[in-house]
Amino acid sequence: MLPNSRTNHQKRTLSLIGRNAFSMKRGGPRHVELTGNSKTVFGRGRVIRVDPLEDTRWEAFVAAHPDGSVYHHPLWLQVITQAYGDAPVCFAYETADGQLLGVLPLVHKRGLLNRNRFASLPHTPVAGPLASDAKVTKAMVNAAIQWVREHKGAQLQLKVTASGLETAISELSAVLWEESYELKLPNPAQPMRFGNSRNHARIKWAVNKATRCGVSVREAVHESELRGWYQLYLETMRWHFVPARPYKFFQRAWDVLRPRGLMKLLVAEQKTGAVVQLLAGSVFLTFARTMYYAFNGRRRDALALRPNDIIQWHAIREACARGCRRYDLGEVADSDHGLADFKAKWGAEPRRFYRYYYPPSRDYGLLFREDSFLRRHTRTMWRHIPLGATAVLGEWLYRNV
Repeated sequence: MLPNSRTNHQKRTLSLIGRNAFSMKRGGPRHVELTGNSKTVFGRGRVIRVDPLEDTRWEAFVAAHPDGSVYHHPLWLQVITQAYGDAPVCFAYETADGQLLGVLPLVHKRGLLNRNRFASLPHTPVAGPLASDAKVTKAMVNAAIQWVREHKGAQLQLKVTASGLETAISELSAVLWEESYELKLPNPAQPMRFGNSRNHARIKWAVNKATRCGVSVREAVHESELRGWYQLYLETMRWHFVPARPYKFFQRAWDVLRPRGLMKLLVAEQKTGAVVQLLAGSVFLTFARTMYYAFNGRRRDALALRPNDIIQWHAIREACARGCRRYDLGEVADSDHGLADFKAKWGAEPRRFYRYYYPPSRDYGLLFREDSFLRRHTRTMWRHIPLGATAVLGEWLYRNV
């Protein structure tokens, strides 16, 4: 039974964090039904709270759902809760015979700018409710709103790939977010072509140039290689004025996601004689039939060697060979035309993301968008901050914003 008082809720939160946010046991269904003021029963089923790592139905539902993503996976939830110290609050819709028809992962954050927020999910591009139909979605979101109401001053944030939630649930307010680029992959037996003839030629030229210059791509196999790549990642984030994630996040992803085949780091190196130099590297996530281009780090003085192009070339061809049908190149700020062009040249199509809030409130993520006042007026200063300092500041921001 879940207690309803805030004091007991805080104790449960601390208990979850104390055991690394989730138990690693993989037993059968184990759930905690909402009780008291938090009980929610709708039509043919009910909304319950579950532990996605202990309830194997969660992962099975996500894997079978056409919109299920790596960001709905229980292990992604484990990584972000362990890396940032936040607590999961996960809802599911259960029928009378024990089937799950929907899941809604939330993470409870207590930051400085928004002291009490339940987000789906923080530090994640998109991970809103996943359901069999609109009625189940509405039931789970209404349960989440009810949960937020019981925590005075709290806010609900949902990150979704389509608009319309505000029509079904009038209490939500919508914010138009950034576009994400997605490439539909052909059948492995079909020839690979990237975009139109002009873009395909551009990409082949870039890959051939990298190859002629001795640039090769391989998968990193040791955590020491991940740590070396992290320095390039810090440099890249500093240049683009984006808060850098702490190394602990990537370390947890390496330990938790990589053994399950959900994460890999591809690095581009140049060999000159006996000397091997790391030029760039990208972290990819893979789940079901989608590969995600998630994080990148590169030496700015090596961009002319086209290391990012040859990494993408290898990753997309590998995704196609593995039977993936989608290649997600990630979000792009509306004003970042250079990055949008890089992603579009592979033949990827943009789709708009949305964020929903209850009650309506400012999204402090807007502070870091490409066109924000903060980024326009502090970019030059930020690029001169030592890399170690950007890592410390980034960790503070991810924990508190």
